[in-house]
Amino acid sequence: MTFALRAARADDLEPIYEMAKLTGGGFTNLPPDRDALSAKLARAEAAFARKDDELGDDQFVLVLEDTAGGAVRGTCQLFSQVGQQWPFYSYRLTTLTQHSQELNRTVRAELLSLVTDLEGCSEVGGLFLHPGERAGGLGLLLARSRYLFIAMHRRRFADRVLAELRGIIDDRGGSPFWNGVAGRFFGMSFQEADYFNAINGNQFIADLMPKHPVYVAMLDDDARSVIGLPHPSGRAAMKMLEKEGFAYEGYVDIFDGGPTMTARTDQVKSVAAAHPHAVERCDLDYGERAILATGELEGFRAAYGMREITPEGTLAIDEAAAAALQVSPGDEVWSVPR
Repeated sequence: MTFALRAARADDLEPIYEMAKLTGGGFTNLPPDRDALSAKLARAEAAFARKDDELGDDQFVLVLEDTAGGAVRGTCQLFSQVGQQWPFYSYRLTTLTQHSQELNRTVRAELLSLVTDLEGCSEVGGLFLHPGERAGGLGLLLARSRYLFIAMHRRRFADRVLAELRGIIDDRGGSPFWNGVAGRFFGMSFQEADYFNAINGNQFIADLMPKHPVYVAMLDDDARSVIGLPHPSGRAAMKMLEKEGFAYEGYVDIFDGGPTMTARTDQVKSVAAAHPHAVERCDLDYGERAILATGELEGFRAAYGMREITPEGTLAIDEAAAAALQVSPGDEVWSVPR
């Protein structure tokens, strides 16, 4: 079975909706709401269709498709600039040091400050792989293909990129962080606030969230213990981000306290390592395992395959990859080692 990533279309709504219902909450970019998802697909269609090659306010949606049967089994998203329609809020974890000469004592207090520091960054997010396909490295293909897309459309993305990881969610679908911090001011459960944010945006945060820093020591133990921790299902994703050059710099999600990872776009390993070559032949029997991608915007496709870069700087790939990418000799293909 061969899988390929491609640009999402309006008729992908139902399979994306079915996957959204499996997320278990906390996936703001993938709400189980047909109208919201339909709006995302319409926005993505406009982004793919935009011809001027400049940084804008775009959202791109990609889907993972079984090339044999056409079933959609995964999805991911890219945002060219966050914070353009409404502010992009984060909590920043900082330390305040105070000293008393009379007591000869120094006290260091951790603070959570509401900030919009990451406004204008690009974002990779909305990644979800159907539970029935969580083998064979398809999650890695979903994640890293986004960086190939960025490299192939570099002028459409900012110089800094972020990735938000879902925080700790309890067995009842609640968030210890939300209950200990923002939930005290909103009179809403985590699930209610998360769903409202996914559908309507987070202006309500600006309207109601206290602007003063929160002293971490004043939170209950449950809230303190989850700050900056990813959901267990996101630990592998955090490791993948770290391998790409992302780092946790004290920014956490205002809803569930999950870590926000950041990197300089050109220093992301898969962006820096991605290069184009003209395909010389499509009958390679053995070569280096790689992620291969081709096409611009709505014509983008990515898949696993084998590659061999010739001394002349051309590319040989295997027949299955060529079929998944729908390329032939003479076409341009970008690639990174797997």
